[in-house]
This record gives sequence, C-alpha cells and structure tokens, in this order.
Amino acid sequence: MLTCIIIEDEPLARNLMEAYVKKVPHLNLLKSFSSSLAALDFLRENPVDILFSDIQMPEITGITLLKILQKKPLVILTTAYSEYALEGYELEVFDYLLKPISLERFLKAVEKATIRLTASQPVVQEKIVQEITVSSDNNQGFIFVKDGTKLVKIRLNEIQYIEGLKDYVCIHTKDKDSTLKKIVTLQTMKSLESQLSAGGVPQNQFIRIHNSYIIAFDAIDAIDKEKVQIGKSFIPISDTYRKTFKELIERKQVS
Repeated sequence: MLTCIIIEDEPLARNLMEAYVKKVPHLNLLKSFSSSLAALDFLRENPVDILFSDIQMPEITGITLLKILQKKPLVILTTAYSEYALEGYELEVFDYLLKPISLERFLKAVEKATIRLTASQPVVQEKIVQEITVSSDNNQGFIFVKDGTKLVKIRLNEIQYIEGLKDYVCIHTKDKDSTLKKIVTLQTMKSLESQLSAGGVPQNQFIRIHNSYIIAFDAIDAIDKEKVQIGKSFIPISDTYRKTFKELIERKQVS
C-alpha cells in the first residue's frame, strides 16, 4: 500500500483527484489540502509516498513548496499551465499531469510511480525477486520478477526471448497453450542474465546474441546470418556475440 496526499485549491479538481485515487486499490489517500501551507505542516510530521500537487495556489505555489521541503516524496504535479514543466523537472518532479486530467493519464502516472517506489523497497523482497529455483527435471525451473506491485512466476521453459529496454526488460513467453505474453519488469539485462546463468540451469538454455537480446535456444525456429527467427519475431545477432553464438550452434550440431 502506497500513501499519498493531494494539494489542490479548486474543489472540483480536488474532488476529481480524490475519485481517481479511490479507483486504485494500492493507493491510500491520507488527506487532501486546499493550500500548500497546510500541507507543509502535515508533511513535516507525516511521511508520504506520493504527493499530487497543483502549482498555482494561494499563499505559496506548489513549486515554492517543493523548494522548501527538505525531504520530498515522489511528486506528481497537476496544472493547467504547461510552461511550468521545465521548472518542475529541474526540481526532480516525477511526472507532470496537464489539466484536464484523464483517468487513463492518471493511472499511467501512478503505475510508473508504483514501479519506481516498489523497486526501491529492497532487501527481503529483492532477494525473493532475484532468487532462481530449478527443479531436478530439465527446463522446469522458474524465476520471480516484479510486474508493478506483484511478483510474477515465469517458468524457464516458457521463455522465448528477453528484450532490454533501458532500465527495464521485456520477457516474451509462450505457455503450453501457445499463448504469447509479455512481462515488463524494472531490472537490467545484466542482472537477469545472472539469474539465468545461476547454478542448476541447463548450460546454454539461454544465450545472449545482442546487447538488447537474450534468447532461449530451444525457441529458435530459424537462423540467418544477421538474425534469429523465433515465431514471428526476428532478432538481430550483433558482431559482439556472433562468434560465440556460431560456436554454440556448431557444438549443438556435433552433439
């Protein structure tokens, strides 16, 4: 459960934000304020995870509030004036919602914020996420990865390939019913590659063929000089990994 507060001097806009927050099960609205000064006193004594704040308000603006706060929660600004965006980002504002705010845009911001905040909650949960378990039966191991606020179990033999997306990875899977799925998780390719090469995983079950791609060897349908085909996807083979991949193919053919 993530805690939040709303600062908004317009009653209709404040009511709308409150209604949006209530639609998200893992958000707990602690309080709503019509002025930044009242919110400032509250924030000094009550830490929160997310602050939804308008910018143009009486007494002190939302921007001024952010400059005053010593310990800031994750901030999502809400305003009708786009010219404040640059100053907001300079103050490390997480997101910027331009009024009128749609529910879809609000939910997108909350989902991003949830990923950021849950990713920074470590130790015990991170150990669970990074743990890989492999049974004695080949290819029946699994990993847990974070998908938003939940942990998702992924069976190794269902993984088709893994795609790196900056700070995220997208795991493409196909289950026994041939249903294709994508799981996006906040994790680096390097850390996930370490998981997949952990003890107990059959050797060369997964192989990296590009900085942005790790593939499951058994999922390969065809191999061209420059790319690998897995289902309807064509995945490039980079020069960095070409030799290692070619040697693996040759060893597989011999065996």
